[in-house]
Amino acid sequence: MLLGQLHLTLPVWVHEIADRAIYASDDDKMALAILLARNNIEAGSGGPFGAAVFDDNGRLIAVGVNRVLQQNCSLAHAETMACMLAQQRLQRSRLNEDGGRITLATSAQPCCQCYGATFWAGIDRLLIGARSEDVMTLTDFDEGPLPQDWIGELERRGIAVVRDLQREAACAVLEAYAAQQGPVY
Repeated sequence: MLLGQLHLTLPVWVHEIADRAIYASDDDKMALAILLARNNIEAGSGGPFGAAVFDDNGRLIAVGVNRVLQQNCSLAHAETMACMLAQQRLQRSRLNEDGGRITLATSAQPCCQCYGATFWAGIDRLLIGARSEDVMTLTDFDEGPLPQDWIGELERRGIAVVRDLQREAACAVLEAYAAQQGPVY
């Protein structure tokens, strides 16, 4: 019999971490994404990636962490989990369709899958911690192909990109994961 339902979950510890309503600065937003990534590997609940979605007032809408192996779903990356949960919370597939500006903070540069999800989900600002080259140098992850001018492509679609926010802290999470010799996914 074919399955007719999909159920993805975040680990229960996430609710203890994401307790603030407002994250005023980009640094505050990135600190949350990195904290989510760090806690995800420390709890053994997924890979070293965290993400969070915010409205234009800095209000936290949803968070995500990597859950690929735990959920048996290659699409369960931190960014896609955060976007899907934000879409469910706001009850719309395009997060910015009401004219509000939506920010996605992610502990590491989106892979090819999450890159596409960024513009389809209705993200207006993308905050990035570690770069793709950091991920691939410090871990065994393959981030997949991106357009050569991936930032320009996002900006042409109206998505502002801010890179290297707390890059060292984001890389430290990747290094901690690699030291645990975590599985590649």
